[in-house]
Amino acid sequence: MALRFFMGQRVLPFVLVVAMMAALTGCKEEAQKGAPPAPLVEVKTITAGDVPVTSEYVAQTAGSREVEVRARVTGILLKRTYTEGRPIKKGALMFEIDPDTYKAALDQAEGQLAQEQARLSRARLERDRVLALYADNAVSQKDRDDAVTEFDSASAAVKVAQARVKEARINLGYTRVDAPIAGVTSKEVRSEGSLVSPSADGSLLTTITRLDPLYVNFGVPGTEMSSLRRLIESGKAEMPADGLAVQLTLPDGTVYARTGKITFTDKQVDQTTGTVRSRAEFPNPEAEVMPGQFVRAKVLGLVLKNAIIVPQRAVLETQKGPMVYVVGSDMVANLRPVVVAEALGGDYLIEKGLSGGETIIVEGIIKARPGQPVRVAQPANGAAPAAAQPGAAS
Repeated sequence: MALRFFMGQRVLPFVLVVAMMAALTGCKEEAQKGAPPAPLVEVKTITAGDVPVTSEYVAQTAGSREVEVRARVTGILLKRTYTEGRPIKKGALMFEIDPDTYKAALDQAEGQLAQEQARLSRARLERDRVLALYADNAVSQKDRDDAVTEFDSASAAVKVAQARVKEARINLGYTRVDAPIAGVTSKEVRSEGSLVSPSADGSLLTTITRLDPLYVNFGVPGTEMSSLRRLIESGKAEMPADGLAVQLTLPDGTVYARTGKITFTDKQVDQTTGTVRSRAEFPNPEAEVMPGQFVRAKVLGLVLKNAIIVPQRAVLETQKGPMVYVVGSDMVANLRPVVVAEALGGDYLIEKGLSGGETIIVEGIIKARPGQPVRVAQPANGAAPAAAQPGAAS
């Protein structure tokens, strides 16, 4: 009995200790199992330097000139001599209007001019004769004045007749309708046999569009234009000496082989669209790009000097202002306030708050918590991430 009591006294504490240790071990394991893993995020290492800025806009092509070819005299349209939709050279014959009436008018004007010139010759002879007699006091002052007046009247009549001949010759020339510019012709508006006239309704014959150079018209949002001008004026951005270049993406997705230049930017914002009208000019010698196409214009050449650019999605808008998550070498994310200078497309230009070489979260910011560790997602191509490797913190 004594031995059994002694054994009980020794065994009980030992059992209690083992049970307590097992309980503590189980709690620790459960605690470890219940701790959530660090959130998975994507990061970007900030670099400060010269950053090229590209902006892309919806645009529409247009001919650099579009000229209406109109009839300038009344008559029957005898002939169309051009091929619709084909290139034409400046000065090439396009239409012929019945010239008979205008040939007759020219003949009449030239006949009238001959009569007036004959009258002028007689008046000159008479004036010279009377002036000689007047010098000898052989005729009166009235005779002298009448002779001089007749000569002056004949001279004026000749000038009028000459003007009528010129007008008749011009009108006859208008019966030949030539191409005013080189370009591509459109469909005829009036067919052969139609009566045409200089009136607004009856004068249009066709149009010619110049395709080389080609214009590309687009609108830059007014706020974006203001931002760009502030950057340039402050010296934070530079433009090439020869102006901004433009790359054209055609409707089928191909990039046009030739580069254009911006040749016009309006000085006011269009109240209807809220954009600033701009125009680029492209060489188009083969007429590869047609007017009226909707394309995309990418503006190239602007450079931000010593700039820090971050994606807009990386910036949190808080009551204390914009902030970003900065990831340290210990893989802990901390919020940091930043000063945004300008919005550039899908990015922000950061004026203050970040330095080159720092790492920020660009995807998964809603998962991160200030002062808590994060895991960095491995890039899809298998390259090492810009920040510290995953697993640096457990």
